[in-house]
Amino acid sequence: MAKILIIGATSAIAQETAKHFAADGADFFLVARSPEKMAAIASDLKVRGACRIETFELDASDLHRHQEMLDAALETLGELDMLLIAHGTLGSQKLCEESVVETLKELNTNFTSVISLLTIAANYFERRHRGVIAVISSVAGDRGRKSNYVYGTAKGAVSIFLQGLRNRLSASGVSVVTIKPGFVDTPMTAKIRKGLLFTKPGIVGEGVYQAMQQKKDVVYLPWFWASIMFVVKSIPERIYKRLSLG
Repeated sequence: MAKILIIGATSAIAQETAKHFAADGADFFLVARSPEKMAAIASDLKVRGACRIETFELDASDLHRHQEMLDAALETLGELDMLLIAHGTLGSQKLCEESVVETLKELNTNFTSVISLLTIAANYFERRHRGVIAVISSVAGDRGRKSNYVYGTAKGAVSIFLQGLRNRLSASGVSVVTIKPGFVDTPMTAKIRKGLLFTKPGIVGEGVYQAMQQKKDVVYLPWFWASIMFVVKSIPERIYKRLSLG
């Protein structure tokens, strides 16, 4: 039975992913900001078949506590087989354009905190010569758009970091999985007008579970986003900057 650390465990995608691992009888160490939400999630996962569930309250932006959190997970579960990093925010692009403070806040949450966690966790898994590290990135990181380029910058940087980490850890038998969802109907996108390309978190969660089990490299969820982003990335810059892609 797998022993899994999930950071950002209260996110909709993380919850849906955890349900599949719970059915396999996994042990969980859940990390998030809200103890109340984690308690509710833990109860649900227990009913679904999870063997053991422990929780740890943490704001992922508090970089100084990352090592403490990992140490607590290892002390509690003894070892880790998998890590899923799923925390993040979708802040206001307009506020970021007006404020350096807001821009850096978004970059710290969506990029710097992720890199801190990956750096610490990578060393652990590298020493073990096995394991799976999965991170929720986004198709927004594939090309900048005027409506969310600060968020996209963070996600794009995370994806590049994961490429290098994957290259480094492959020799140690550790899999690094980059998850790139498209539009997902979650609380984080509650203020965004929904269109035909939006999908449910349950579909993405199942895809994340399968990608981690199969030790994929890069996965677009749902699958058709791979084709969409191939086309988007192929558009010449002189044309792309005139398009109203939002």
